[in-house]
Amino acid sequence: MKAHTLPPNASDGEIAASVPLNRIVPLAKDRLGLEPDTLTPFGHYKAKLNLDAQSFESARNGKLVLVTAISPTPAGEGKTTTSIGLNDALNLLGVRSTVCLREPSLGPCFGMKGGATGGGWSQVAPMADINLHFNGDLHAISAANNLLAAVLDSHMYWKNPLDIDPTTISWRRAIDLNDRALREVDLKLGRGARRIGGFDITAASEVMAILCLAQDREDLERRLGNIVVARNGDGEPVAARDLGVAGALAALLTDALHPNLVQSLEGNPAFIHGGPFANIAHGCNSVVATRTALGLSDVVVTEAGFGADLGAEKFLDIKCRQSGLRPDAVVLVCTVRALKMHGGMAQADLANTDPQAVRAGAPNLARHIANLKRFGLTPVVAVNHFATDSKEELAVVQAIAEEHGVKAVAATHWADGGAGAQALGEAVMDSLSHGANVELLYPDELALSDKIETVATRIYGAREVALEPVAAEQLEEYERLGYGRLPVCIAKTQYSFSADAKALGAPVGHVLPVREVRLSAGAGFVVAVCGNIMTMPGLPRRPAALDIGVDDEGRVFGLF
Repeated sequence: MKAHTLPPNASDGEIAASVPLNRIVPLAKDRLGLEPDTLTPFGHYKAKLNLDAQSFESARNGKLVLVTAISPTPAGEGKTTTSIGLNDALNLLGVRSTVCLREPSLGPCFGMKGGATGGGWSQVAPMADINLHFNGDLHAISAANNLLAAVLDSHMYWKNPLDIDPTTISWRRAIDLNDRALREVDLKLGRGARRIGGFDITAASEVMAILCLAQDREDLERRLGNIVVARNGDGEPVAARDLGVAGALAALLTDALHPNLVQSLEGNPAFIHGGPFANIAHGCNSVVATRTALGLSDVVVTEAGFGADLGAEKFLDIKCRQSGLRPDAVVLVCTVRALKMHGGMAQADLANTDPQAVRAGAPNLARHIANLKRFGLTPVVAVNHFATDSKEELAVVQAIAEEHGVKAVAATHWADGGAGAQALGEAVMDSLSHGANVELLYPDELALSDKIETVATRIYGAREVALEPVAAEQLEEYERLGYGRLPVCIAKTQYSFSADAKALGAPVGHVLPVREVRLSAGAGFVVAVCGNIMTMPGLPRRPAALDIGVDDEGRVFGLF
């Protein structure tokens, strides 16, 4: 696979460009047993799987492996890279394995985080296509979100027959870019009417969450119809169904509901479908893609966004609760660099060998291990290896893992592809042989405020939750309206167990401030917005967009 003529410091884009890809239709037949008429190709190397095709059969009952991570740092932990490398390793071990990932968002691609197709020799491809406009899914979600907003405002213009109280309108518009200027917008509605609205990034849209949680087309339209956009004069919910627009929203999302099939650089199948963020949304790829992969594979590797306190908790308490899916094993990704940062080392000093700094960061890893065990899952710790890691530092990580009753395995998949993660693959297969007995964190009947407190105290280590008065009133209203059995989706910083991004390690005894809550009745959860988290990110001082362009041969560069 490797193109040995590449320089040692080759970029991810150069590595991806050096690997000839397999055509997607024969790959789907050879690796997944899919007939050509089940695919809708988008060029030669990517396709949508048509779940309505007569010849499509999902005959297997694969095991599900969840990949999550410790609390991320600016140094980067490589969770997506590890998911891809693990999947490649399992295939090298003779396991029929498929990886399921989220779709990248244009906001981070052009902002600070960059692309989201893995790195080094553990990537999915075609890289530029996946990062930009990937088969039109996010554009369809944006369009559906904004159609509902347009119909709602038009309804208000045409004499408001549903008696919607304009002060209760909660539906916001969406765009798949980071644009802080759109967080609050003065809307001129006509006939002298105005109101304040705003935009969320598409990854935070309820429509995105609905697409990712829908079981099928019928469930998709039902959920879209359940979206609550406002209250009427009597204080009762007004939903998209009441506006008569659920069918049109479903029409915009008909193609987007079908999962996207691509490949790793080693020619292994990858489903990439749906892209909710884990810090402001529920952070998991679609139920449809996961179920499809499980029906075609013996093992499915899937990731949940950011750290296990966010992505894994939401994967379990939202996605698994609603779908009936349960992971059979879990991988907890960490790096020596991240542990040193959690131990207090400055980012500029991370290349310096310091086993004591690694030990100082141990509480973060330990907290995540303990949290996963609360769900009945014993993780395999994957140490994503960097060239600056010393043997002494790696030994400290392995010792920390052993102290907490789990195994840590170093993996070099970034540098060596699947071959560098075979030991990790073997550890995962061993974990799968033992199985798991997953328990969700709280029951459906627990009050919404108690659900928030349960996550805050049991997962985040908080002492208590501080609800702003408006948030407390909203929760009481949602209980009164019959939404009390929904799970909660906590929107907070990804960098800390607290709402303070600078509180690294494993803080305890803090207060989780909830400034507002939002009802996502179609998606089937209630969002608690904490601290200064924003559902519309802004661009950094020097955005990644300044380094992106197209070369003389029409190839996109600078995405990484």
